[in-house]
Amino acid sequence: MTSLQTIASCIADYDPNALPVNAARAIVSQWATPVATIERLALRDALDRVLADDVVSPLDVPAHDNSAMDGYAFDGATLERGGTIRLRVAGTALAGRAYDARVRSGDCIRVMTGAILPADCDTVIPQEQVAINGDGSIQFLAAALARGANRRRAGEDLRSGHAALLAGRVLRASDLGLLASLGLGEVPVRRRLRAAFFSTGDELRSLGQPLAPGCVYDSNRYTLYGMLRRLNVEVIDLGVVPDDRHALEAALRNAAASADVVLSSGGVSVGDADYTRELMGRLGDVAFWSIAMRPGRPFAFGRIWSGKRVGEGHDALYFGLPGNPVATMVAFYQIVRDALISMTGALPRPVPLIAASALDPISKRPGRTEYQRGIARRRDDGRWEVALTGAQGSGILRSMSDANCFVILDHQRGPVAVGDTVDIMPFDGLI
Repeated sequence: MTSLQTIASCIADYDPNALPVNAARAIVSQWATPVATIERLALRDALDRVLADDVVSPLDVPAHDNSAMDGYAFDGATLERGGTIRLRVAGTALAGRAYDARVRSGDCIRVMTGAILPADCDTVIPQEQVAINGDGSIQFLAAALARGANRRRAGEDLRSGHAALLAGRVLRASDLGLLASLGLGEVPVRRRLRAAFFSTGDELRSLGQPLAPGCVYDSNRYTLYGMLRRLNVEVIDLGVVPDDRHALEAALRNAAASADVVLSSGGVSVGDADYTRELMGRLGDVAFWSIAMRPGRPFAFGRIWSGKRVGEGHDALYFGLPGNPVATMVAFYQIVRDALISMTGALPRPVPLIAASALDPISKRPGRTEYQRGIARRRDDGRWEVALTGAQGSGILRSMSDANCFVILDHQRGPVAVGDTVDIMPFDGLI
C-alpha cells in the first residue's frame, strides 16, 4: 500500500513539518472523496441534503402559454392598427380552467394570472391599463404595450428533458418547491457524512464538573460541534480523552469504526504527553504534521484504521487539530471545512475575499500564512476597512466571538502598515 506521505511528497513545496497552506489544501483535496451511499428521501426531509444525481424535468414548466397578469388576452396583431384599440369581451379564462372557445378578431377574453391563453391570443393588457365602456367592451392605446406582452411561454422556465437541478447541489427551500412543481415527491441524496470528534488532555473538564487547579473547561468540542452542524453532517461526540496511550488508541479505533472522518483537538504537537504520533505510526498513515500557518501550526492529516494496525478494519480520514481554541477554529475553517464539503458530495462553495484598508499595524514575517481576527465595516464611499479585535493569541476565544471576519496575510507577506490593503474573509457564509 502506497503511503499518504509518499503520495503527498509529489505536491510542490511539500514539507511534512512546515507545509504551506495551499500545499496542505492540495493534499487534503486529493483524499476528500464523496460518500458513495445514496438514499431516496421525501421532499420534506431533503432540505440541506446533497443531491446525488441530476434531476431531469419530466415536463415543461409552465406546461402551457399562460397569463402573467390579471387582464385581457387578445391577438396581438390587433395592435398594428395603432391609436385606440376597442375590443369586445367574449368570455373569461380562470387559472386551472381552459377556455375552449375561439377568440375572434376584435374580441378579447378576461384572464386571471396563470390562466391558459387560448391559441388565438398571444398578448395580455393589464386590467389597470384599460377603460371599460358602458357596453362592457374595453379600450386602450395601442402604444401602451407590445405584441406578446405579459405572456408566459410554455417551457420558458424549464423544458422537458432538460436538467432542473444538478448533482452536488445542497437543496434549499426553493429547490424543494421546484421539485414539487415537477410532480416529484422523492429525491436522491447522498448519505450524510459521519464525523466523529473528541478532545485530548488531562487538564480538560466537561461542563458540570468541578475545576481543579490548572484545569479548564473543554470549549473545543462545542466549537467543533457547532462548525460540523453548520455543514449538516452527522456528528459523533466521543467526549474528552485523557493523555493515556490506551485511552487514545481506543478512541481512535472507535472513531474510525463509526465515522467517515475523525477529528481530534490537541495531542498533535511534540509535547512529552502527546501520544498521537506514536499511535498513528501503528494505526494510521500521516501525510503531514505541521502547517506554516498562524494560528494552527500543529496540524496532522492522514488516515486511521479501526483495526490493530494499518490496513485492518474500516478506515477514515483523520484531522488532528491543535489544542488552542482559536487555532482549532482557524484550522477547521481554512483546511477542514472545504474537505468535508467535498466529502458530502456538495459542489465547492468558496467564500469570497474582500479587499479592505487596515486600521491597525500588524506585525508579520514572511514564511507563513496568518489569520488575524478582525471587525470589518463598509465606509460611506463603498470601500471596506478592518480593525483587529485586540489581542490575537491562539487561546483568546473571545477574539473569534468579537470578530466578523478573518484578516488573511499570505505566506510571503511582511508587516502591514495602517492604510495598507489586506484581504478579509467575512464570517457570513463561512461560520
